[in-house]
This record gives sequence, C-alpha cells and structure tokens, in this order.
Amino acid sequence: MRTKPWMRVSSALLAVAWGGNDFTPLLVMYRTVEGYQQVAVDMLLATYVLGIVPALLIGGPLSDRHGRRTLMIPAPVLAMVGSILLAVGAESLFVLFVGRVFSGLALGLGMAVGTSWIQELSEKPYEEHPERVSGARRASLSLTAGFALGAAAAAALAQFAPLQTVLPYMINLLICLPAVFLVAGAPETRHATAPHGPLLADLKIPATRQHRFWFVVAPSAPWVFGCAASAYAILPALMADVVGPRYGIAFSGLMCLVGLGFGFFIQPLGKRLDRDGSIRSLAVGMGAVILGMLAAVLASATLNLALVLLASAVLGCGYGLVLVSGLQEVQRIARPDDLAGLTAVFYSLTYIGFFVPMVLALVSEFTSYPWLFVSGAVIAALCLGIMAYGRRHEVRDLDLLEANDAARP
Repeated sequence: MRTKPWMRVSSALLAVAWGGNDFTPLLVMYRTVEGYQQVAVDMLLATYVLGIVPALLIGGPLSDRHGRRTLMIPAPVLAMVGSILLAVGAESLFVLFVGRVFSGLALGLGMAVGTSWIQELSEKPYEEHPERVSGARRASLSLTAGFALGAAAAAALAQFAPLQTVLPYMINLLICLPAVFLVAGAPETRHATAPHGPLLADLKIPATRQHRFWFVVAPSAPWVFGCAASAYAILPALMADVVGPRYGIAFSGLMCLVGLGFGFFIQPLGKRLDRDGSIRSLAVGMGAVILGMLAAVLASATLNLALVLLASAVLGCGYGLVLVSGLQEVQRIARPDDLAGLTAVFYSLTYIGFFVPMVLALVSEFTSYPWLFVSGAVIAALCLGIMAYGRRHEVRDLDLLEANDAARP
C-alpha cells in the first residue's frame, strides 16, 4: 500500500516525540538508582525546553521561507544524537543536560515544521476530501502517540530489562532511522522563495499581532504541558514511597500512558466541538484542566492509587483538548506564509508548562502539594476568564466595524 504523504511526515513527528518523552518516566530511576536530587531531576525534565524553544522560533519561520523538507530532515537526526548522549551519560548531569537539549532541538523542529507540513499535506491536491480530515488533529495525534509510546516503552525496559539506563534510548534510534528516509520522500509544500531578506526578516510573524491569538489562544497554551507534566511527573514522584522502589519506574510509565492515552482519545472531541469564531472547544478543554487540577488536589492529599490514576486521566483530557483546539485556532488565524511561525509561537507558549514540576518542587518547601494544585485550578479559571473577555472584546469590535460599514454612504 502506498504511504500517504502526510504519514511520512507524521512518522518523523512521532519519532522525535518518542525521543523527547522517553526520558520522562525514568525520572524515578535517576532519583533512586543514580541518586540525583528531585530538583536536579525536574531540571533535566525542563532542560530540553532550552532546545525546543529556539528550534521552534527559528525553524518554524525559516521553513515558511525556505521550505519544509530542508528544516524537517535534521529533526530525527538530532533526536538520534540526543538519545545516544542520554544512553551513555547516566552518571553525568552535564551529558544528560546536553542530550536533553539535542532532544529538544529535534522536537522543536518536528513540532513547528512537521505540524505545518502535515496540515498542508491534508489539503488538496494531496488529500481528495480535505473537508473530512483535520491536519491539526493528525499532527496532535502523532505527537501524543509518540509521547505516550516512548514513555511506556522506556519505562517497561528500564523496569524489567537489563541495561536500564541504556536500552530505553536505543529503541528511539531504530524508530528515527527509517523516519529520516520517509520524510525525505514527502512532497515539498513550501518551495523556497527568492530573493531572501535578512535573517531577522525571516523570523517576523505578522499573525502574532492578532488580538484573538493573545487573548484566546495564549492564555490556554501553557496548560497543555502544565497538565501533562502534572500527570506524569509530579504525581508519580508523590507516589514513589507508596508504590515502592520495585515498581516505581513501571508506575511512572503507567501514569504517562494513562494521561497521554486519554489525551490521545479525547482529541476527536475537540474537532467536533470546534466552530469558526467560537471558543467552545478551547473552553471545554480549560474546563477539563480545572477539573484535573481539582482531582490532583484529592490525589495528592490522599495518595490513593485510584484517585491518582483518575487525576492523571482527567489531566490528560485537558492536555489533549487544549492542544488540538489551540492548533485548530492557530491554523485558522495564520496565513500560508507564516503558518509554521505562528505554530512555533503557540508551541513555545505550551512549553512554559514544563517548568511546573521544577517550580512546584521548589515551592513545596513552603506549602503542600494539595494547596499548590488548588492554586493551579484558580489560575486556570482566571485564564478561562481572560479567554471569555477576549472573545467578547473581539465580538464587540466586529459589531462596531459592521455598524461603521453600514453607516457609510
């Protein structure tokens, strides 16, 4: 069977997401086996944002000008470099740090360029019935599947297989290598334009000036990975003493699988809720975020296994809905010549949430995790209020514009 063009790019996006998240369930291993402190481990979790954000903000706009393939092919190659460094660097925080940065560079390119490329390959002439599919959903499902499967496989290998600090990363090499060749054969959708201006001119993203992006999309974006990190980084760490060292890594992998699994399967709902001009899909996602934070309050207060798994599932639903809804908004707002650039800005805002575990680990010295999750629910509710205000302001501006047009002779 002939591989569809979007599937070629999707394979690379899944591969770099796999490599970006196979580290996450191993946080327990680095803390218990290698003896690193919790703050150091959480720092390593957030470190790859240092690679992601520059790759997003530079790679996305450049691909709008110079083409998708040129910027996407290096992504799985960088992911392989990152996996090799992580595999050999268990005893060195510095090597782990550098490996995480390479994983971040790979994921940043994949998310900005790959998401935009998949969207374009989901339209004519590459798709016979584009009205029946969603490029945003295809991209977000590929990303979520890579995150979930990478975490689950790494946890299982680290818990039950030999070479627990090495083998989990080697699997990513086997996935990334064919992805390089698959993505190299995908049709180019953004051919290089000439002449090229200065680099800074390439990085300008006109769509970021839009009111809807900053008052509707931006307030929700950090909750994408704020939810995910709460589900598969904070809660497993709190449960470490309950689960015990024997199955701690496997339980961490299970939490990743539950949270991201629910995030995967809830995403089609975001497509059905989505309406042009409405914030319904994003609002439902933020409602799930608030419910997830409240569930995490109970889970962190009781450390009950069933409640912890339930909280992870609800947080995963918040992650999935806000991710796919945000991408749908971005693809609606952006113009063809700055789609990857605006996608990059959106993803950069989502990764603010990855600093949540490190910040909470520091603040938990002064208060308890249940109160921290209560604060999270309150802040999420305030963000939803900002989104509602932004939508009302947008409607009022449109009404005034239409009234002025009608009053003209």
